[in-house]
This record gives sequence, structure tokens and C-alpha cells, in this order.
Amino acid sequence: MISLLAIFLTLAAFFCAATAIVFVIGPVMILNPRRRGAHFYAHRGLPVKPADVQLESEEFMITAAEGFRLYGWFIAADGAPKGTIIYLHGVGDNKMSGLLLAKVFHDHAFNVMMYDSRAHGESEGKYCTFGYYEKYDVVKAVEWALEHERARGNAADKIGVFGTSMGAAIALQAAGVEPRIEAVVAEGCFTNLRTITVDYQKRLLRLPWHFLRNIAIKRAEGKAHFRHHDVSPLKAVSGVRSPILFIHGTADTHIKYQYSQKLYAAANQPKELFLVDFANHTDVHSVGKSDYEKKIISFFERTLAPESPLQ
Repeated sequence: MISLLAIFLTLAAFFCAATAIVFVIGPVMILNPRRRGAHFYAHRGLPVKPADVQLESEEFMITAAEGFRLYGWFIAADGAPKGTIIYLHGVGDNKMSGLLLAKVFHDHAFNVMMYDSRAHGESEGKYCTFGYYEKYDVVKAVEWALEHERARGNAADKIGVFGTSMGAAIALQAAGVEPRIEAVVAEGCFTNLRTITVDYQKRLLRLPWHFLRNIAIKRAEGKAHFRHHDVSPLKAVSGVRSPILFIHGTADTHIKYQYSQKLYAAANQPKELFLVDFANHTDVHSVGKSDYEKKIISFFERTLAPESPLQ
């Protein structure tokens, strides 16, 4: 009897501790991802500024609807651009994570616009909402890019968006409200915030209980004033009329590749799905190599070049 009581008390203590941890830490994990700086990338031998990959750039700033500032780089194509590609990074990352891909875009005559999402990198903003507010930041970025090209005397008014992980979720949600986005590449995207929160809870905290997720999400909603049900790339794709290329690594341990399959099934035509065998969440480019680059460049050239519409 004593041993059963001891077991019960131990389980009760664990339950209470787990609930307390999720109550306090859960909203922080959702709304305030750790901001990676230059050291994170430099330590891994990755570039931290455009000059590291032989690219000239200009710094820019856009102002979010709430009044805070988002900082980025604009990398102009040599000669007449085929269009402008806006790069959106993943959670915890910043614009530095896209420099290798920016080099690829630049070498194929695209302008590249990359900025730190709110509550990431050098940008201001208190909370990350995975697209609820960020999609309107993308609208601001589109406006800036179009005005910038007009000021430079270029006729390039074609806007494409490349997003990875959280950036992919933001890209799809943005394309649902911004018709001037004419093509989207969504790499490693989740279906909705509720599902991915459960996945991360199980992976990081080893706790399967859904009510803990609900506690964390409800507290996050109250702090950041958003609705988690509305953070749903799966719902957003039904309203996107632009071409979408979904990319996912089949060995992704962070976001299941089946989520991209679900997104693809729900999306309107024209659409494509490109699975990269053996790639995890953050190494799709390095595993896919030239095939990956060719797929993305071909997609943007077919969708953004006015004389070559997607068939």
C-alpha cells in the first residue's frame, strides 16, 4: 500500500511539475524563439553577410503595421532582372541562413530581398506568431520591392517568394492575402500551428498530453493577441491562385514530409511537389545539390518570366 501511494505521489508530482513547466515555458517557446546571431553561422563555416558570397547589397528597413522595424538586404541582379525573390527564413534563424541560396538566385539574374522576421535577428517585434501577423509584413516587403524597382527604372514587377520551415508557412499565408505574389516555393512546411506544436512538444519535452499543448497555446494567444486556429497553411493554400512548388526532405525529423504532401493535395493548380530523398529539415539544399537548385530556378523562371508561363 505504501509503495502504491509513493508511486501515486511521484506521478502526481511529475504531472504538476510538467504542467507548471508548460504553463511558464510553453508560451515562451512558441512566441520567443532564440535569436541566432552571426556566431551560429560562422561557427559552421557559413556566410554571415552578402560579401562573403561575393554579392553586393544594400540595407533596407520596412515598417510593420504595428510600427516596429524589420531590417534586411536587397541584392540586385546584374543587368535586367527576371523578377524579385523574397527569402523568408525559418524559426530562430535570420536572413543570414539564405545567403547561399541568394547567390544561386543572383547568378540566375533575379533580385533577392531578404529580411529578419519580427522577433528574429536584428528586427524589432516582441512576439513570433508563425504567419498570423507576419503575412502582412510580407505584403509590406512586396510593396517595398515594387517601389524600389520602379525607382531604379526597372520593369521587373514579378514577385516570387521562397520560404523555408516557418518561412514557408508565412509565404503560403501571405500568398493567400497578397495577389501580387506570383509564385511560391514552400520548403519543409507544416500544416497548422496546432499540429506542429504537438509534434514539438512530444519531441522536445517527451510529453504526449494534448491538454498541455492547449495550455501553452491559449497562454500564447493571450500574450500575443492572435488566434492559433488562423495559423494554417493548409487552409491558406485553398485561396492561393499562384503556382506553388512544395519541397521537403524525406528524412525530416522536425516537420514530417507528409505535411507537404497534404499541402500539395489541398493546393490549387498549378502546383508541384519535389521530395528530396535522405534530406533532413535543414540540409535539403546540401543534399539535393544541383538538382535542388535547378528545380527551384526552373520553377521561378517559368512562373515569373512573362513570356514563359507555367504549363
